[in-house]
Amino acid sequence: MKTQPRTLIIEDVPDVFHWLSGRVADVFGDTPISSAVSFADAKVLIEKGNWDLFLIDLGLPDGDGTDLIPLAKRLHPNAHCVVTTIFDDADHLFPALRAGADGYLLKDEEDGVFAENLAGILSGRPPLSASIAKQMLHVFRPVKDDDSVPLSPREEQMLVLISKGYSSREASSALSISAHTGAGYLKSVYQKLQVNSRAEATVKALEMGLISLVKP
Repeated sequence: MKTQPRTLIIEDVPDVFHWLSGRVADVFGDTPISSAVSFADAKVLIEKGNWDLFLIDLGLPDGDGTDLIPLAKRLHPNAHCVVTTIFDDADHLFPALRAGADGYLLKDEEDGVFAENLAGILSGRPPLSASIAKQMLHVFRPVKDDDSVPLSPREEQMLVLISKGYSSREASSALSISAHTGAGYLKSVYQKLQVNSRAEATVKALEMGLISLVKP
C-alpha cells in the first residue's frame, strides 16, 4: 500500500469520522481523506473516485455497509477495505468477511491500539481487533438459546441513561467513554430496538424492565 493512501471513510457520525481521520493520520501522516455519510454517497464516490483504503461503517442510515464491500473490491482490486464498527458479533463479522473485507476493527478501541491494528495493513497482517479475533476462534462454541435482550451490557447502560434524560455526551461521560464511542453505542441501540427517538427508546427500556416509572 502507498505510504499516503487515498482514503475514503464511510461514516455518518461526524465525531466518529474526525476520530477515524485522526487514527489514519497517526498511521499514514498527512494523507488525502474523503468522507461519505450515507450508502448512496459512498456508492457514488466508490464508482467515481480512485482509492487505496476504505474504512466502512456497517450501520449506515440508508443501507448496510457490508453491501459496499464487493463494489469497492471489484472497482479497486488493490485497495484495502476495513470495516470500522461497534458491532462485535458474528452476525455482522462473518458477512463482512465473506463480502471481501480485509479487516474488521472496533471503534471503541483505544486510539493507540486502533492505530496499531490499522498499521498492520502495511505489513500484510489482517487488521482485526483483539475481541474480533477471539470471536473468530470461538465461533463454533455453542451459544445458549434464551430470550435475553440483544443488547450488550454497555448498550443497556447507554439506553438506561438516555431514558433518564441524559444527552448522548452526558451519558458517555458518565460511562467514562469518549463522546464518539457513546454516539456509536446509542446508534446501535436505536438500530437493534428499531426506534428513532428518545421517547421510543424510553418505552423500550420500560418494556425490557431496565427502568421503572415508579421511583424507589
